[in-house]
Amino acid sequence: MRTWPLPALLTWAAAWALALALRAAQAPLWASLALPTALGACATWLPFVANTTWRRVFVAAGFPLSVIALGQGAALPGWLWLAPLALLLLAYPVHAWRDAPVFPTPRGALRDLPSLAPLNVSSSTDPEAGQPPRILDAGCGMGDALAELHAAYPQAQVHGIEWSWMWRFVAALRCPWAQVTRGDMWAQSWADFELVYLFQRPETMPRAWDKALREMRPGTWLVSLEFAASDKQGAPVKPQACLQIGGGRPIWVYRIVSHDAGRPTTL
Repeated sequence: MRTWPLPALLTWAAAWALALALRAAQAPLWASLALPTALGACATWLPFVANTTWRRVFVAAGFPLSVIALGQGAALPGWLWLAPLALLLLAYPVHAWRDAPVFPTPRGALRDLPSLAPLNVSSSTDPEAGQPPRILDAGCGMGDALAELHAAYPQAQVHGIEWSWMWRFVAALRCPWAQVTRGDMWAQSWADFELVYLFQRPETMPRAWDKALREMRPGTWLVSLEFAASDKQGAPVKPQACLQIGGGRPIWVYRIVSHDAGRPTTL
């Protein structure tokens, strides 16, 4: 990847070049501003342009913010500047505010996960023998974790669920081999999956752990980026293993291994 922020500078330059070309062609002002803004937003999907959430924000916001700073959008109606707010609400619907924001799984973060959470790729616990194991990214955002899970478990069926219409579309576009649906990760059953991967807030981890206990089968796996599982009383749950990735950030690995009074427990 080129040294940052060179990719951002090149993207902003391309957006301005498109804007100037459109103005020279006497295109409407709205097109001269909207199309370069869309160019910057689309460029953030390219890994060599931006590979973190904040870099994507900076790249996408560079052109419209420079337009405002230079006063080039003065002739536009005031309501048009509410468009970024509408886009934000599309990306982060009110329903999803209690969950974690879109935060990409770092590239290569899950490469060692199969050695700690092995899945039987020749015959899953699915009633139909011979079916590949199923993996769920609960709250898949833009699809970064889907790509990492697919790389780690190439023979598994990778599924993603995302509440945001916009991020669901982006994830499906970036990961055509995954089955990405729009829905509520808390309402969807986790019973059919061999492994569930998620990135949540600390305060929602008790809810995630309780859901895993109620729905997941013995022998399956719950994997959490950054935050450890805890029970409803706030007591930490002992993990099967913990991966340390870049920056000292942990990936917690939990296995459902037995039943106690009808409820699974962990090692």
